[in-house]
Amino acid sequence: MPARTPAEIHPLVQDAFNRGDADALIDLYEPQGVLVIDGQCIVGRNNLRDIFASILARSGRMTLETRLIVEAEGLAVIHGKWIVEYPSDSEPTITLGVSTEVVRKQPNGTWLFAIDNPHTPV
Repeated sequence: MPARTPAEIHPLVQDAFNRGDADALIDLYEPQGVLVIDGQCIVGRNNLRDIFASILARSGRMTLETRLIVEAEGLAVIHGKWIVEYPSDSEPTITLGVSTEVVRKQPNGTWLFAIDNPHTPV
């Protein structure tokens, strides 16, 4: 399911993540979309596949809250706050952060990630 507005993209990310659906996550990125991981830019859907497969293999549960959307002329900057809880034999592991993304309106009217930085410096 595509995002028809910038506000729809975070709920789609959360849903795909929680279902463990790497293909659905990848479909939310432009063909040459960028994901920043550990300070490195991972470019393109093919390269994202391995990253998402590794992340989703840990079976985490994500909560993603959109904090701010600034939209102008087919581009939007989105800020979010996320928490991922990973199951464990003893106590769950929790990771959290704030994200900054740039999404772009596509010719078909949907919105896709051009740049996704899930670890915005605070």
